Amino acid sequence: MTDAPQTVPDLPAGEPVPAVPAPASGVAAAPLDLRADLTTLTRALCDIPSVSGDETPLADAIEATLGAFEHLEVLRDGDAVVARTRLGRASRVVVAGHIDTVPVADNLPARLVGEGAHAELWGRGTVDMKGGVAVQLALAAALTEPTRDVTWVFYDHEEVEASLNGLGRIAREHPEWLEADFAVLCEPTAGGLEGGCNGTMRAEVTLTGVAAHSARAWAGVNAIHAAAEVLRRLAAYEPRSVDVDGLVYRESLNAVLVGGGTAANVIPDRCVVTVNYRFAPSRSVDEAFAHVRELLDGYEVVLTDAAAGARPGLDDPTAAAFADAVLAVTGGAPAPKYGWTDVARFSSLGIPAVNFGPGDPMLAHKDDERCPVWQLQSCYDALRSWLTA
Repeated sequence: MTDAPQTVPDLPAGEPVPAVPAPASGVAAAPLDLRADLTTLTRALCDIPSVSGDETPLADAIEATLGAFEHLEVLRDGDAVVARTRLGRASRVVVAGHIDTVPVADNLPARLVGEGAHAELWGRGTVDMKGGVAVQLALAAALTEPTRDVTWVFYDHEEVEASLNGLGRIAREHPEWLEADFAVLCEPTAGGLEGGCNGTMRAEVTLTGVAAHSARAWAGVNAIHAAAEVLRRLAAYEPRSVDVDGLVYRESLNAVLVGGGTAANVIPDRCVVTVNYRFAPSRSVDEAFAHVRELLDGYEVVLTDAAAGARPGLDDPTAAAFADAVLAVTGGAPAPKYGWTDVARFSSLGIPAVNFGPGDPMLAHKDDERCPVWQLQSCYDALRSWLTA
């Protein structure tokens, strides 16, 4: 990994930097200056709040800014913006990132802490994932003649339920926008390369009892107490570590929500335990759900949400070449992505994909979210090197 100083991305001579028009609300979004250094650009992105469902001002800013560059064709669907080159290259790659964040927790505006190689940008979105979006925007503007055609995707609603995901919407309604030989998702990876992702599912375990006055508890059956055996099995569960194509994925199976009861003086007749299973990409959704039902045999288990994982895909020639180029700049070795990311969407479309972006994923969604400045530049340098090789 490098601690290279930040540089201003090269833009075409005389290329205008547009002001962003005011949206329908009449409140103008902050302009995006793509000649600024990556720290300044990331701060500007973070300081346009874009909690899931409120991405319009940022999407307006991205659309207007990229629309000024003649080498890009800019498309929009809802609050998702796509910009792509049309150079007739032998291959095309997608570089994607989501523009929404989880709710702000008194951690905006973004602020710079420290100096030099130790400088960090603090604030909501610095890790997940406006640092990666800043890298995308700077490269989209700078690379007028990449050696591969590039489709830059900036999409909405990633941090909420899968049915609202902007990338999924594009895949359903404009699949031709995502046609490519390879995809890079700029999710935070601490500047390293992470292949594939775990699958994820949620299931509900329902326990039933008999309601009664709590002063006469013997007349009822306590459904919350009945959940004790479910929780015992989950607490005793030993998750697997699974080697998939050379990367080891850690699984987890946990109770994440417990709900039950109607009043403080009533024996509860119903309790629901919500379970989350993060499973290695070697398992299908059906296989993973069968595993959960086997563990909780004897109970009513209902699947409420699921998304398959994605295998690493690093045996694909384009993916291998990307890994070589990235690791030549950043060092290290490919690692697995433990969480679920939209690389799984690309995998379902038959497009090999990897995760690569600035920011420690362990800090995503935390109140003290922060990204080392050097990782912004390292990711920019690696992607630029590969796209111009």
